[in-house]
Amino acid sequence: MGIPAYIEHQYNVRRYHGTNLDVVHDIINQGHQEAFFVVDLGNLARKLEQWQYYLPRIEPFYAVKCNPDPVVLATLSSMGVKFDCASKGEIEMILALPGAQPSDIIYANCCKAKSMVAFAGEHNVDLMTFDNEFELYKVKEVHPHAKLVLRIITDDSHAVCRLSTKFGAPLSDVRNLLATAQNLGLDVVGVSFHVGSGQCHVSAFTKSLESAKQVFEWGEDYGFHMSLLDIGGGFPGSEEGPLTFSGVAKAVGPMLDAMFPHARVIAEPGRYFASSTCTIATQVIAKRKVNHIEDPVPVEESEQHAERTPAPRQDDFLYYVNDGVYGSFNNLMFDHASATPKALVERTTEKYRSTVFGPTCDGLDTIGRNKLLPNLEIGDWMYFENMGAYTNAASSCFNGFQKPAMYYVITEIA
Repeated sequence: MGIPAYIEHQYNVRRYHGTNLDVVHDIINQGHQEAFFVVDLGNLARKLEQWQYYLPRIEPFYAVKCNPDPVVLATLSSMGVKFDCASKGEIEMILALPGAQPSDIIYANCCKAKSMVAFAGEHNVDLMTFDNEFELYKVKEVHPHAKLVLRIITDDSHAVCRLSTKFGAPLSDVRNLLATAQNLGLDVVGVSFHVGSGQCHVSAFTKSLESAKQVFEWGEDYGFHMSLLDIGGGFPGSEEGPLTFSGVAKAVGPMLDAMFPHARVIAEPGRYFASSTCTIATQVIAKRKVNHIEDPVPVEESEQHAERTPAPRQDDFLYYVNDGVYGSFNNLMFDHASATPKALVERTTEKYRSTVFGPTCDGLDTIGRNKLLPNLEIGDWMYFENMGAYTNAASSCFNGFQKPAMYYVITEIA
């Protein structure tokens, strides 16, 4: 599905016959000096096409928290993608999009403030998750006509970011929750799970589907004719890791057809869409060369003859760039990510061990150590790919450094 023309016009989106790196070069050649993002809306369209090819039965509800950029949201909405929201603020963002409807939202937060549940009810956002009986009493009080989805706990021990420690009902609690919902006259329409963000094992999906099937059967015992299955997120953003999207799809698709032939199936992908959509370019604003000293620490006389472990060798160069962990690289702290710097221009093939720091006056602001880079000069640029997931979503202006500019493009790769 293509991107509607009004998106290009409304948000000043440029089309490029080339890659994101072509765009980066073009922006720098125009004299740009600050860090910036290239946001490739064409990549969003290609990811949606891939999704529809591999998982045609599953409706994607994009996880807004992953990257709430307004142009990204508007583009996804224009292509028919729906949304997973976790707060009043996110619901307001989606309802403000052209053509968006309350039915385009699942309120996928199991533990919500009462005022936010009431807000959802007032705006006809009915589909929402729960995983405990206290939430049921809350919903009964302020939004009794909600369409409830029971979130169950999963084995997410192989995920980069585990969620089961905070959300999900164990199977041993399910019957009690269904009985409570029945007694309160609430409508439980389905089951959801989330295998964790950055999941590494496809078995997390397949085992969760088996658990969900069991809950569907229990639901019938309590008079709930469940018709919705939400298989959550955890889909990889690239094909380079231990788990690939195509691998998940090939395992999950046949199971859905066999176990849930008549159910409506949705998912909550965030990283899948956002990660590869964004590339960030940063400029080297300062540099230091390390003069290696074999043993800078004085040795006590009593230790002179003892066997000693050599001190680790420092990196050859220290580079300081104009964005860091308090900004777009907060994913190093909050998302357990790693960032791989690449030199935009390499004058030589020789590489040096390098440390890359962010710009703030805090030693914590370290993007990476022991990175292999050529000998760069002040004013040179390095770039980082796959930087669209959980980056600008949580960035700050700590120490007075501003957030990077956003350049929206549609790349058309032959």
